[in-house]
Amino acid sequence: MALTPQDIGRIANLARLELQPLESERLLTQLNGFFEIVEKMRAVDTTGLEPMAHPMAVSQDVVLRLRDDVVSEPNQREANQRSAPAVERGLFLVPKVIE
Repeated sequence: MALTPQDIGRIANLARLELQPLESERLLTQLNGFFEIVEKMRAVDTTGLEPMAHPMAVSQDVVLRLRDDVVSEPNQREANQRSAPAVERGLFLVPKVIE
């Protein structure tokens, strides 16, 4: 999949970016280079291979260090909401932005 200069212009427009012609060309080259790498990766047959949990798992056993999921901070909702302009039933009230 190769992008065209028109694609870059559309992407820049959607992202609200104003790109100079040189920036556009450089971005086009970079993005097309990225897509080339993705296509090469897609070409590799990975049938029957299990995903790795960690990239170092190829050369050594990796034990993931996971901490217990325990509450470590007290509930300070009321103190945190004191400076809020509007709160209702423990929730911040904000202006409606979508009609």
